[in-house]
Amino acid sequence: MKDKKIAVLLSGGVDSSVVLYELVRQGLKPDCFYIKIGPEEEEEWDCSSEEDLEMATAVAHKYGCRLEVIDCHREYWDQVTRYTMEKVKAGLTPNPDVMCNRLIKFGAFHEKRGHDYDLIATGHYAQTEEEDAQRSTFNVQRSTFNVQRIKWLTTSPDPVKDQTDFLAQIYDWQLEKALFPIGHMMKEEVRQIAEREHLAPAHRRDSQGICFLGKINYNDYLRRYLGEQPGDVIELETGKRIGQHRGHWFHTIGQRKGMGLGGGPWFVVRKDIDRNIIYVSHGYDPQTAYKQTFPIRDFHALTLPLEDIFGGEDQTAGYDVTIKIRHTPEYLPARLEPMGNGQYTVHAQTPIHGVAPGQFCVVYDNRHHRCYGSGEITM
Repeated sequence: MKDKKIAVLLSGGVDSSVVLYELVRQGLKPDCFYIKIGPEEEEEWDCSSEEDLEMATAVAHKYGCRLEVIDCHREYWDQVTRYTMEKVKAGLTPNPDVMCNRLIKFGAFHEKRGHDYDLIATGHYAQTEEEDAQRSTFNVQRSTFNVQRIKWLTTSPDPVKDQTDFLAQIYDWQLEKALFPIGHMMKEEVRQIAEREHLAPAHRRDSQGICFLGKINYNDYLRRYLGEQPGDVIELETGKRIGQHRGHWFHTIGQRKGMGLGGGPWFVVRKDIDRNIIYVSHGYDPQTAYKQTFPIRDFHALTLPLEDIFGGEDQTAGYDVTIKIRHTPEYLPARLEPMGNGQYTVHAQTPIHGVAPGQFCVVYDNRHHRCYGSGEITM
């Protein structure tokens, strides 16, 4: 990589700090960038961005690398936050972090500064691997361009921290430039390196929740932009009104906590957006909260279309894969049935709790090693 020009995205956290250490240890001297994002009218919010920037500055200074702040605040609001609010208002369950990677970290940053670099290094827990297209066992016959080699997104050995699900919507050209220097490590190992090297963020806690919120409560953020819209909470089995909600966007399918209802636990199992009704079911993990078959649309292939990957198989029988519908350590066996035009029906091996429209269903090979891409769950 010594002949490559590398940009490192420093967030002020421990992971990206160890990324810089690893590259410097290899004799490289990359340029560092801190991407500034945040809510619209961010001066009204108690954000942690000032502390993040201080930490990023300290780490860059430690290794004699220059740090440049790239303001992507407007791009974030216009693209990621707008996407989030539109989806939530429509009763869907979006994933802003997925779109942040595609539109900001590997998107807006690339337009502003990343285009000057061969590789963009981040602290994601993910890996990549390449193979010669001519030696590939896959049916690589895309007519749009001549494929010489194939680059795959692959999972991290740390199942708890693996972030391939957050990267499953990036474009192939973004994957080509992506570099994940700590993707082969366990989180504990990264912490140990940070402590041993006395990196400023060594003892910082991992960020929780959505990347642009900082210390802001997600429901407060939704309330700021969508307000409140009271409606009925109804028990699914009896049709009995048992309470009132303040807006369907504050609740997601499969939710168990934060309902404010007595005699629980209660699970959110359905939402009627037109009538502004939330349906709940009583009891622990009721079957009404599970789904085993569901459709996905607009499948985004990371490296190759699924039809190329499984070209030698009977497509009418579907594809044996593993999937995730949320950020968990588990990969769930499933069969993917092609329906045409980027649409598939997912047949999970066992019922899955909390399947909700708007979530991304991330698809992996049957060894949950290579990430093939993701599609949006519909109902």
